[in-house]
Amino acid sequence: MINQRMCVACRNMKDRKELLRLVRVNDEIIIDDSGKIDGRGAYICRSNECVKKAMKLKSFNRAFKCNISKEIYDELEERFDKQ
Repeated sequence: MINQRMCVACRNMKDRKELLRLVRVNDEIIIDDSGKIDGRGAYICRSNECVKKAMKLKSFNRAFKCNISKEIYDELEERFDKQ
């Protein structure tokens, strides 16, 4: 059985490997490419559409119970532009 997680933006369940994980470690948000960093995690689809939706809905703010900087969203968009 493959572990499934929910995208914070579109709320679709997908295989964990299809999603990108962000982690809150103390008060810092880190993009977790390995999927193994300890801390509170939230997942997002690898698409700019979901990044924009997450920013609009403040999905990561809710998931991590803190404000997420625009730089995190910019970095996500930049990564997905390259794909």
